[in-house]
Amino acid sequence: ADERFDATFHTNVLVNASGHCQYLPPGIFKSSCYIDVRWFPFDVQQCKLKFGSWSYGGWSLDLQMQEADISSYIPNGEWDLMGIPGKRNEKFYECCKEPYPDVTYTVTMRRRTLYYGLNLLIPCVLISALALLVFLLPADSGEKISLGITVLLSLTVFMLLVAEIMPATSDSVPLIAQYFASTMIIVGLSVVVTVIVLRYHHHDPDGGKMPKWVRPVPL
Repeated sequence: ADERFDATFHTNVLVNASGHCQYLPPGIFKSSCYIDVRWFPFDVQQCKLKFGSWSYGGWSLDLQMQEADISSYIPNGEWDLMGIPGKRNEKFYECCKEPYPDVTYTVTMRRRTLYYGLNLLIPCVLISALALLVFLLPADSGEKISLGITVLLSLTVFMLLVAEIMPATSDSVPLIAQYFASTMIIVGLSVVVTVIVLRYHHHDPDGGKMPKWVRPVPL
């Protein structure tokens, strides 16, 4: 994933009296990962790490899988590590009779939702509830339009915040983004309805007759 990233460390080969050699080089690996943000912030991500050889086949280099050791894992504030299951695969090519083995580890992580629940979900629900108060305010108060526009601007700010913290991808639309967009449309329609209500509330009854297409609505 990063061509300039070098995480190889040179270590010595351990040789015992029987001639057995053991080489355990540590390393840090960077890899690209497909991110599915549809269920953000209640999403579970899976990243696959594939280890194999491009030069040697299974007759020259046999890869054997061992279970990943996560006993020394340090907990992360944003993700919970669910597990790292592994699987050994063999692939055959038309050019060669020997198999080409590889070992693939799947890193499964679950996002921790406490931060996003307190800073995104709860404020958004409260702001959406405020949109209902637009219809409870008296028409003579003069704050119906101001409240509706304030709620609409608040939802816009929260939607921009969600777009900033999520990765830019067009594979799926997060449910929280759909919720924000739907709420903004509803609040926008409520502002339009409020404008119409105020228009007829402050209409001069002696200024003209009611249009024919409006008469069936109140009746």
